[in-house]
Amino acid sequence: MEKAKIMDDTKIRLSGIEALNKALGPAAALRFLTLLHREPTDYVEISRQLYEGQTIEGIFERAKKHWKEQPNIRNSR
Repeated sequence: MEKAKIMDDTKIRLSGIEALNKALGPAAALRFLTLLHREPTDYVEISRQLYEGQTIEGIFERAKKHWKEQPNIRNSR
């Protein structure tokens, strides 16, 4: 059985910044990152809002599908 490939921290940071730039543009991405460092964040409340109305089964199925579609993050070790 092959072990799952896990991105290192640098790759995760770069991928995240690229995604923010693509979704928000450079100025709004920088503003978003600044907000994360400036204000305390209630991750429980964020999770509640993100997953409101969804079942655990549905979330898990989407995660499995996403995992299967991302060969670059699997099988590295």
